[in-house]
Amino acid sequence: MDGIKDGLEDAELIVKARTNYNAFSLLYRRHYDAVFRYCVHRLFDRHTAEDITSQVFLRVVEKFHRFEGDEKQFRGWLFVIATNFINEHLRKAAVNKKAENYLKENPQNHNNDIEDKAAKLESLKNAIHSLKPKYQTIITLHYFEKMKFDDIAETLGTSPATVRSQLSRGVEKLRKKMNMGDITI
Repeated sequence: MDGIKDGLEDAELIVKARTNYNAFSLLYRRHYDAVFRYCVHRLFDRHTAEDITSQVFLRVVEKFHRFEGDEKQFRGWLFVIATNFINEHLRKAAVNKKAENYLKENPQNHNNDIEDKAAKLESLKNAIHSLKPKYQTIITLHYFEKMKFDDIAETLGTSPATVRSQLSRGVEKLRKKMNMGDITI
């Protein structure tokens, strides 16, 4: 691949990617799945997640010359860009209003197990989308992306204590919205 080995560490690829498109291509391939999964978990919609993931990497290509961090900061930068695009999408789509209307118009009285699981997933999606974006982001990064508090804090530019506090508040709000005080997330 034009003298670029797939076995290079991200730190080396970041340096080489400034002048070598093949190195950037390797970075893209290494991080695409994580960014895509994050988008899917935030949006619960594969097609929209694909679109936003594409927008994220387009933005990375456009702004890469300004990036001066290390490999850990690069990963965090990707999640920050993804979070910004997701939040913008959710605002424009007015998902919160649609979710409230859906819950009012469609009571969840299904007997079929598959329909019941789909209804619970839809309720969870609606409950998550009704939270403030900061809670959506922290819940998704922690529970779906399995990120540690330190990594989330670095990604969001805050402290681990703030992340723990906001995660606790977000989960409590989610429990109330799900109307199940004993839900385990």
